[in-house]
Amino acid sequence: MFQQSKQHVDSYYAHSCADRLLERPVFSGEQDTEVVIIGAGFSGLHTALRLALAGKRVTVLEASRVAWAASGRNGGQAILGWSCDMPPLEAALGHERARRLWDSMRWAARELRELPARHGFDCDYRPGHLWTSVMPRRVSLLTEWQHEASHKWGHDGLQFIPREQLPEWVASERYQAGLFDPEGGHLNPLKLALGLAAAIESAGGRIYEQSKALSYHPVGDRYVVETEQGRLRADVLVLACNAYLDQLDPQLASCVLPVGTYQVATAPLAPALAKALLPSNVCVTDNQFVLDYFRRTPDHRLLFGGGCTYLGGMPRDIGAATRPFLERVFPQLQGVELEYAWGGHIDLTLKRTPDIGRRGDLYWLQGYSGHGVLPTLAAARAVSAAILGQTDELALYQGLQNERFPGGKYLAAPLEAIGKAWYRLRDSI
Repeated sequence: MFQQSKQHVDSYYAHSCADRLLERPVFSGEQDTEVVIIGAGFSGLHTALRLALAGKRVTVLEASRVAWAASGRNGGQAILGWSCDMPPLEAALGHERARRLWDSMRWAARELRELPARHGFDCDYRPGHLWTSVMPRRVSLLTEWQHEASHKWGHDGLQFIPREQLPEWVASERYQAGLFDPEGGHLNPLKLALGLAAAIESAGGRIYEQSKALSYHPVGDRYVVETEQGRLRADVLVLACNAYLDQLDPQLASCVLPVGTYQVATAPLAPALAKALLPSNVCVTDNQFVLDYFRRTPDHRLLFGGGCTYLGGMPRDIGAATRPFLERVFPQLQGVELEYAWGGHIDLTLKRTPDIGRRGDLYWLQGYSGHGVLPTLAAARAVSAAILGQTDELALYQGLQNERFPGGKYLAAPLEAIGKAWYRLRDSI
């Protein structure tokens, strides 16, 4: 559906990783492996690493470059939870099983802090996430989640920040209050992905770039994956394509809707100014339906994102489209140079619940709905454990039912856009 490239988009992340963007070989000929994973984003890389460390022969096929899509372009915010929040999970699974999923999210937050040092790479991880309220009437959402997180899910460390204390966290008059989560954090997602890829190869796994999987089909008790230049046979197949699944599996693709999102990075700011904007150096989101999100980088830039499009395209000028929202939060940055502006596609499910499952020895991970840095790691643990024989955690995800989007291939996006127009209007009133 979307055109892919041999090069990463011209983002701040690609700039910061210019010396690490090594080209990997193209898959060709015929090979056999135990597990083939299609997609070298976070889902595929985390799954591959866990399996390779367990002694499995793992091969990853990537249609473009490692982390070319959302995993290498996102906001870099490692926030606990899922896009749907906990009520849909509890309604589908019951409290005890939903609590197990929440505990896996807290595990993912700890694992992400420890994993880079374990494998000898750095991804600019910084601790702390601040969830803010723009509207006074939505401050109660912060306090309600603080109470629920503690009393229902065992997450006791959240700290409510009243308006008078917010200047210690963020230099903006836009917000009414905040909720600080010390277990969240932020990082450079492309550095994380490239570090994972190197760790996979060190553990004996293989990664092929520019090797688009054209089709797959079962042959006996194995799977055969056809690429443009070869054929790969495997005992287990994992689909980790997310928004780029396209026609590889139409049934699964119909359960996700590609949505465009975008962000900008300023030119380096004076260090004192950058620190003054976010004195605590946390990442920040708000609780509007179409949220703003931003954070500082180690080289004193502000990364700022917000806005989305359901119809597949991107604004003609992402910088111009994003600047008003940035300057609304930080009027003191009016006219600031925006050195990088880029976008990409995320994969939404109808209920914003993750779509993680299996059919025999075929597994898939998708549907993070714009909230994937930690959920991809939690889901990869469930899938890799199932491949290794422990299916309990994957069964939790299989208890979530993700229906197809109404309207089919041509009407799903317009119908979703119309539906979301109401929520956008509600944000503006």
